[in-house]
Amino acid sequence: MSAGLLLINLGTPDLPTTSAVRRYLREFLSDPRVIDIHPIARALLLELVILPTRPAKSAHAYRSIWDPKRGSPLLYHSRDLAAGVANELGVDWHVELAMRYGKPSIASALDAFRNSNVDRIVVMPLFPQYAASSTATATARVMELASAGWDVPPIEVVPSFYSDPGFLDAWTEVARPALAAARADHVLFSFHGLPARQIQKSDPTGAHCLHSDTCCDRVTPTCYRSQCFFTARALAERLAITNYTVCFQSRLGRTPWIEPYTDIVIDQLAKAGTKRLAVMCPAFVADCLETVEEIGIRGRNQWKAAGGDELVLVPSLNATAAWVSAVAAIAERHAARRLLPVVTASR
Repeated sequence: MSAGLLLINLGTPDLPTTSAVRRYLREFLSDPRVIDIHPIARALLLELVILPTRPAKSAHAYRSIWDPKRGSPLLYHSRDLAAGVANELGVDWHVELAMRYGKPSIASALDAFRNSNVDRIVVMPLFPQYAASSTATATARVMELASAGWDVPPIEVVPSFYSDPGFLDAWTEVARPALAAARADHVLFSFHGLPARQIQKSDPTGAHCLHSDTCCDRVTPTCYRSQCFFTARALAERLAITNYTVCFQSRLGRTPWIEPYTDIVIDQLAKAGTKRLAVMCPAFVADCLETVEEIGIRGRNQWKAAGGDELVLVPSLNATAAWVSAVAAIAERHAARRLLPVVTASR
């Protein structure tokens, strides 16, 4: 018997083609935690607005970062991480990688655990800051599939790890040499954006999130934006960064998303005379379309067009030794919570 570790990332198309991207987007954007509107409105938006045009554009973007041998960066970096963590944890662990959308699937990972007779599972959604559209949907899918079997093993879910010392130390180790080489005048901490309504839906009081300019000074368990600000402050302190801005990228549609927006901030900084910009993306533990293409290619082009000299993307954690060790330590901590002492009954 052994412990199982399930690492879950968001997902990626199988190929950088329009048809493959369309399949992936249909699964991804059909999730009611991702597009949280009425089911009929979501279906109409998806089939009449998004899927007719977006797959071709996204496929073009994927082709710009696709490795001819290893494929999608998100997938191969995640596989490398899983292999490194398995090596670090040793033979008492069975490590599987899954994607919430696409392949490898959560269902296939759970099947592998059943076939290996694992006696407990640690689930680690690879999203540092909690969001219903990432952490919650991945967790819910695991529970849905696991509960379909006759027997359900003990499952321990790792919560958002935005403040975990190992996570922060790994980012510090990756960022320090990159920032030194960049010689940046300013640093952006660019996190993935969310619709503002989703932040407010996760506020049980209904009166705190996004109701003041200082609401994110206090971190709450389900507030993505406050956890992003915490991560940025912690990394800025570790790296002695004084000139930095927290912002949010990848917004979609016309509804308000959490601010400030990365693309707007890029223009503002360049026009204000900043010449050298470094960008860190601590919502992503693996480089992917949103880091390599959106920031490293489109963001750099936007920066130069607005008058800046250089924009440097700091690499993500990927499968660096410090991150592998941090993930292994997190897994061991959470597995220990399921180990109960054996009590011998007295006669």
